[in-house]
Amino acid sequence: MSRRTGPPGAGRSRRLRLPAWTATLTWKAALFITVMCCVLAALLGVLVHTTFTRQTVGHAREKALARLDEVSASYEAGGALPPGSGLDPPGLPAPLHALAAGGERGTMVADHLGRPTMWAAAPAGGGHALATQTDYSQSARALNGLDGAIIGSSLLAIGATLLVGAFSVTRVTRRLHQTARVARRIGAGDLDARVDDPRTADPTRRPDEVAIVAGALDTMASTLQRKLVAEQRFTADVAHELRTPLTGLSAAAELLEPGRPSELVRDRVRAMRALTEDLLEISRLDARTEQVDLDVHELAPLAERVARAFGPDTEVRVATDGPPVRVETDKRRLERVLGNLIGNAHRHGGPPVVLTVDGPVVTVRDHGEGFPEYLTEGGPQRFRTEGGTKGHGLGLTIAAGQARVMGAGLVFENAADGGAVARLTLPEYVRLDNGDEEPPHSPTGS
Repeated sequence: MSRRTGPPGAGRSRRLRLPAWTATLTWKAALFITVMCCVLAALLGVLVHTTFTRQTVGHAREKALARLDEVSASYEAGGALPPGSGLDPPGLPAPLHALAAGGERGTMVADHLGRPTMWAAAPAGGGHALATQTDYSQSARALNGLDGAIIGSSLLAIGATLLVGAFSVTRVTRRLHQTARVARRIGAGDLDARVDDPRTADPTRRPDEVAIVAGALDTMASTLQRKLVAEQRFTADVAHELRTPLTGLSAAAELLEPGRPSELVRDRVRAMRALTEDLLEISRLDARTEQVDLDVHELAPLAERVARAFGPDTEVRVATDGPPVRVETDKRRLERVLGNLIGNAHRHGGPPVVLTVDGPVVTVRDHGEGFPEYLTEGGPQRFRTEGGTKGHGLGLTIAAGQARVMGAGLVFENAADGGAVARLTLPEYVRLDNGDEEPPHSPTGS
């Protein structure tokens, strides 16, 4: 016997979940317009129906009472009564007969012989009622025609209002979707994207709320772009300005007497030169002017060669199922990416560092504390490190930039049992059985 687990009503809430399109502004506006039109049409219809019915019934009652006066005069004079009139005539409604027998005059609409009839009755003494009838069919048909006209015009008005309202709302939602698409492009790094709403460009037109939001988004993107360009220019300028004095400092360090002080100076000079080269590489990546030199390479030997450069502390695992995997990539940039990933794992992670090649995917994993949360959520950030670790945060930034240039996907994750995992997915190169070459498969990830 199995027992159902989970909070009460969880299954019921899943069954009652509405489709996604019911959450759109167009659907909500259409529903609101329809409901309001129906309520308004119902109120107006009831008002018109009530007013016309009161007038029609009042006119028919006056006509019936006037005829009843004539019938009463003929009855008192002992003359012949007109057709449809008489003392307690057949078909007289019982409530109206009781009213007349009680000494009061009254009228009432009822069906008689299958036709609507207006009855009028007056007391005739001895518990009898003197009554007369008039045809009410024409008035009933007029009321039915009015009701049909009210319903038809209401449906037509609701349909027309719904179409006009949906058109107006769709124009607004289309502009909102355009603004959202531009915002997503900006979030993805395309700082040249702009909404360019015509209501913000023309000063003679008063902007609405959507135009105000679009204008604010364009202003934000322009400001962000200016700040980012200034930062990139500053980074490039600093790197270029540092190269010349560092070259002279490196040459001067080589002239120092051998010893521990000179080794420290040379080591710091090498670190400064490496940092300068990293800054120059980042400035080139930011400028998006890098040109890739694509060629077909066998992935496993290339990855093993990069791992061996870090010594025996890097464990290499290669999946042996199937033929060797070839990828179309830029060899120099791929070696740079793998070298940065392995170097970062050795510096900031814990042993053992494992490089795994499985198809077109290369995974570098360490067994340390893992990547910080900001890195797994938003990617590496230059000059940002956590936990007191040494470094400038440039290695992973360069790796992510070079992977993007190569058309590869690079994902940073943390293993469930601890440790940082960097997964690089490359475009696989496949040769078909007929000798043709299949285009590389696009990698997944970001």
